[in-house]
Amino acid sequence: MVRNLTGKQPQYYEATLQLRDISDEIRDFVLDGISRSGMRISKVTEHDNGVDLQLTDKNLTRNLGRMLQTKFGGECKISTSLYGQKDGKEIYRLTVLFRSFGLKKGDKVSYKGENYEIKLLGKDLLLQDPSSGKKIHVKYGEMGNFKKVG
Repeated sequence: MVRNLTGKQPQYYEATLQLRDISDEIRDFVLDGISRSGMRISKVTEHDNGVDLQLTDKNLTRNLGRMLQTKFGGECKISTSLYGQKDGKEIYRLTVLFRSFGLKKGDKVSYKGENYEIKLLGKDLLLQDPSSGKKIHVKYGEMGNFKKVG
């Protein structure tokens, strides 16, 4: 359901979606998702390694970040910051950071000297050793120990 933004300033936003190290496929996915949801982009800020989009709905922005992580894998961090008060109620703005690592389900990787296949991308990575069938969960913070094979 799209919220009515009548009377809101053109610069009005509730959330910032920070996209880092993304492919054209991810950018298209995000823009399509924003378009289908009826959210409005209030401002776009380009960076060397990505883009910041200021969006009008924090719940839809949070969901979009989670969908990105599930579909493309990568790091998704969600944080809030106090913006002000209205009628005695605290108003928060949301920031969703999505950083792509360029991996997808089925990719072969080397981790700590052993070869694995990526089985699942989500809050962490599920890796499976093709020879033994052994499965392990790896946090995105350990991506520095990965090497793409083949």
